[in-house]
Amino acid sequence: MAAPTAAAEQTMNKLTDSISKTVTTGSQDGESFPADSLTVQDYVVDFLDKEVGSDLKSLKNVGDLLEKLTEENSVLEEQVLTVSSSVPPKVSAALSAAEEATCSLEDLLQRERCISNMLHQHLQGAQPWMDNLGQTLNQVDTIERHMKYLQCLQHIEELSAAVQQCLMTSSVWEAIRAVDSMAALDAGLNQSGCSHLQNFLRETLHFWHKIIMDRLATDFEKVLTQLHWPIISPPTQSLTPTANCQEISSQLELLVTQLLALQTSDDLISQRALSQCVSSTQPVSSATPQSQSPPLCLPVRIMLLPLSRRFRYHFYGNRQTNSLSKPEWYLTQVLMWMSHSSTFMEEKIQPILDRAGATISARVELCRGLLSLVQEKVASDVSRLLYDDMLFCHLVEEVLQFEKELRSNQSYPAVLPGLLHLLLEDTILQKWLTVEKKMAVEKMDAMLSAEGAWSSQYKDISDMDELKAPDCAETFMTLLQVITERYRALPCPSAQLKFLGLQRELVDDFRIRLTQVMKEESRCPLGARYCAILNAVNYICTILGDWGDNVFFLQLQQAAVSLGEEVVLGGLGVTEVGRLASLEGSLFEVLLALLDRLKGDMMGRLLEWTMREITEKAKPYCQDRWLSLPSQHDQSTMSLSSSACPMMLCVRDRLLNLHQVLSLSLFQLAWQGLAERLDNFLYQEVILSNHFSDGGPAQLQFDMTRNLFPLFGHYCKRPENFFKHVKEACIILTLNVGSAILLRNLLKESEDETKDWAAAGDPPPESALNELGIYCLAPCDVVILLNLRASWPGH
Repeated sequence: MAAPTAAAEQTMNKLTDSISKTVTTGSQDGESFPADSLTVQDYVVDFLDKEVGSDLKSLKNVGDLLEKLTEENSVLEEQVLTVSSSVPPKVSAALSAAEEATCSLEDLLQRERCISNMLHQHLQGAQPWMDNLGQTLNQVDTIERHMKYLQCLQHIEELSAAVQQCLMTSSVWEAIRAVDSMAALDAGLNQSGCSHLQNFLRETLHFWHKIIMDRLATDFEKVLTQLHWPIISPPTQSLTPTANCQEISSQLELLVTQLLALQTSDDLISQRALSQCVSSTQPVSSATPQSQSPPLCLPVRIMLLPLSRRFRYHFYGNRQTNSLSKPEWYLTQVLMWMSHSSTFMEEKIQPILDRAGATISARVELCRGLLSLVQEKVASDVSRLLYDDMLFCHLVEEVLQFEKELRSNQSYPAVLPGLLHLLLEDTILQKWLTVEKKMAVEKMDAMLSAEGAWSSQYKDISDMDELKAPDCAETFMTLLQVITERYRALPCPSAQLKFLGLQRELVDDFRIRLTQVMKEESRCPLGARYCAILNAVNYICTILGDWGDNVFFLQLQQAAVSLGEEVVLGGLGVTEVGRLASLEGSLFEVLLALLDRLKGDMMGRLLEWTMREITEKAKPYCQDRWLSLPSQHDQSTMSLSSSACPMMLCVRDRLLNLHQVLSLSLFQLAWQGLAERLDNFLYQEVILSNHFSDGGPAQLQFDMTRNLFPLFGHYCKRPENFFKHVKEACIILTLNVGSAILLRNLLKESEDETKDWAAAGDPPPESALNELGIYCLAPCDVVILLNLRASWPGH
């Protein structure tokens, strides 16, 4: 390779200087060298090696590369100069703008101070004018208020004069409109402080309202008398209508319509009287909850006057009909009045109300009015009976019956209060709960000590005696049902839950009493009384389970969760309350768990006692000579083993006895439990405790399949399925010799855990057992049974 020329070397040196300068300028402009370069010289060498390489022929391009780098260097220098020269003018411009803003702010502040001083001076100069003008305006306002006061007073006097003039000319409609205007004016003055003016207006309104009301009421009562009101006996159809029937109907409609027009002012006066009663120191009667129902319709209120007088005449004071022990007298009387008057109200009054546009029911209004009389009477009587349990209970019963007939026969709306809210007052409700518990406990004592307490009243009627509930249990659940019917109609869920808590307390008390009697009878579990107690527990469990799915108790359950009622939810954890909220559990779960535990203990004791008697009778059968029994081929006919007869008779008698004394569901549990225990007993004490000759298994199978199993066949289709151990043991013991040898060899091989049955292609030993009908016994148990056979070839 030829050495480079001097011109090329000179160009290369310039190129190197240019690159170094470019790199240096670039670094001053904020750029950085590549990560792998350490110095400018190294960067230049790398750049030349990349652009030129080791080919000397490419040096002819060095000139172009030099020009390119020179241009880039010039551009970078211009950029650096431009940036460095542009910074000072921007800063200077910003400072100038700030100075100008400061000057403008100073000018504005100076102007603000001047204007503020001028305004202050102006206000000081105008203050006397303002004071004088204020005094003048106050005087004008006072005069204006006096003028309005006098105008209002004049308007009241004009309305009063108009009413007087209308009444003198018998213009009743105009008088009613003037009174309504007074009522509207009174409503407008409600927010004013003119108490004297309000009092004057109200007295004037009340004065004219009473005069109009008295006149209309007198005329209305005369018309009602002609229509034979009040109807205090069953109405009879008139044979011949009266001559002036049309005229009376017209007068009736006119008077009812006018009374309805007077309703607005009457409501206003009634509300004012009620507010004064509330604000006074006298206690307010809880007989009629005014906040829940509007005032009575004015025509109906007048129609109630003769009935009210009759009611107070008969059921107040020293009359014989006013008896605390006979609340049914006035309750029944009011129901009769409602019933007798319903036709008159629907045929005579309701059409007039409909034509007048009144959205009320005449019959319901009459019931409301009569009910207010009863509410006042009951509220008065119930407070006097708190210390007499019998009379208190009688009143509660009559009130509940009255409420039931009121809602059903009279179709009284459920949204309107009846009498039940009177029983929800704290003192009365607590008294009711106390008396309910006291009488329930007394009845429990009486029913448990009665002569026929443990016998069923349906014992002679097989179709109705499935549960075989003793009389005491049935009477107790009837008692609880009666309590439920009494508090079901209460309008307050919280009060209902208190009664539910009482019922649960009574159930637990009855369970404890049954447990005490059971312990006395546990010395003879097979006796009739012990089984009757078991039937009683099962009967109560069945009824409470049905109640848990009842809609009424499910609603109470939701109410208990939403209200967090401690009487019902006390002692329950978050999980239990959550289950109740999702309706997975019931309010009777705790009681059912206790009753189920008692039922299980009693059933276990009954079966244990029964098995004790059976095992005693089975001892000869267990000790029979199974090893020396002759082969089946040596016997002409098979017969039951003589040693098994006592056991079979005992099983038969016990099954018949239990079937007679236990309910169907309990007997189902009893015979199945007995079969399970007898299966284990025979398997352990007869089969595994003996060795068998050829005739032994055949005799055992005959005793079981032809004698024992049929005893249970009366109660199920396949009784052998409840004796799985005995049935399968008989199958193994009665196998022919060849099959028994093959099975024993197969099971012996299965004991070798290292053998892979799947790899060998042989079925597992369980498959062979299943083919023989063996599903319950394990292979090791089958080996034990095979070893009980006494005769094997070669032995």
